[in-house]
Amino acid sequence: MQFGIFTVGDVTPDPTTGRAPSEHERITAMVAIARKAEEVGLDVFATGEHHNEPFVPSSPTTLLGYIAGQTSTLLLSTATTLITTNDPVKIAEDYAMLQHLSGGRVDLMLGRGNTGPVYPWFGKDIRAGIPLAIENYALLHRLWREHTVDWSGKFRTPLQSFTSTPRPLDGIPPFVWHGSIRSPEIAEQAAYYGDGFFANHIFWPPSHTQRMVELYRERFAHYGHGDADRAIVGLGGQVFMRRNSQDAIAEFRPYFDNAPVYGHGPSLEEFTEQTPLTVGSPQQVIDRTLGFREYVGDYQRQLFLLDHAGLPLKTVLEQLDLLGEIVPVLRREFAARRPAHVPDAPTHASLLAARSQPEEVTAS
Repeated sequence: MQFGIFTVGDVTPDPTTGRAPSEHERITAMVAIARKAEEVGLDVFATGEHHNEPFVPSSPTTLLGYIAGQTSTLLLSTATTLITTNDPVKIAEDYAMLQHLSGGRVDLMLGRGNTGPVYPWFGKDIRAGIPLAIENYALLHRLWREHTVDWSGKFRTPLQSFTSTPRPLDGIPPFVWHGSIRSPEIAEQAAYYGDGFFANHIFWPPSHTQRMVELYRERFAHYGHGDADRAIVGLGGQVFMRRNSQDAIAEFRPYFDNAPVYGHGPSLEEFTEQTPLTVGSPQQVIDRTLGFREYVGDYQRQLFLLDHAGLPLKTVLEQLDLLGEIVPVLRREFAARRPAHVPDAPTHASLLAARSQPEEVTAS
């Protein structure tokens, strides 16, 4: 099972000091956080994509390409790449380039984003969000698998005898996760292609995540990719830890109360009760995270949000140290519960190895 972190890259004032980092400070902090993630033994670092304040990660491949040069084992991903407002041709080329530069240490999560104004900024209509996601990915899927593509659709100019360059490393496209909070159409899309499905799992109650994952698993099996429990599932999560749970609650409360997304809404206690947010001791985070399996089944990737709402870099790095302590426990406990036939999350190495396996010859 893969464990990692994702960042949304918000530039938010620290409510305890009133100071906000500069954009430069926030960008360099994300690099430091990624390097720390590798240092403490995590598997994945993922960045969001935003084109509006107060967020800074507008160019995920630039950020991840730089981090690739600063790391050696960390798998680089996104959370998410905007399949609706980015040109699928540019996505195909940018992420193939990143794949080469990182030695295959890259996959990506596709999503529609949660900011309405971004659509007209890139010449798109938000009312076509789902059709854009479906059509653009259909083209992206072909661009990575076919050398020469002829294509026409509704949302971009046609392609004639087009070849995306560079070609995917070793002829193997980056693995794709389809990320969604609330859209069953995206779960259906992931199932249709046999790709991964990533449930954000932060703002909604567990029952909602359970329904979305169950839909994906059912449709994955329907399309002939294997039994439902062989589907590739990832979950988001959000934690804040201190050795003593009361210290964690007291320290995190002002950040929660003033967070751009959920601040000035439900109380911290209400939010932790109704959603997977966990604020407490390392053992409480272990217990809560292991409980996710009870309603989504065995899954392959767990990403945590740690650096948001104005938390200073020093605090985030301390959180990573604590996460590095509990991840070995989570690995062991999840592995002990997982049946042998449940697959791992695909990586470039595993996909390359699978392609190299000789086909079985049946005697006639």
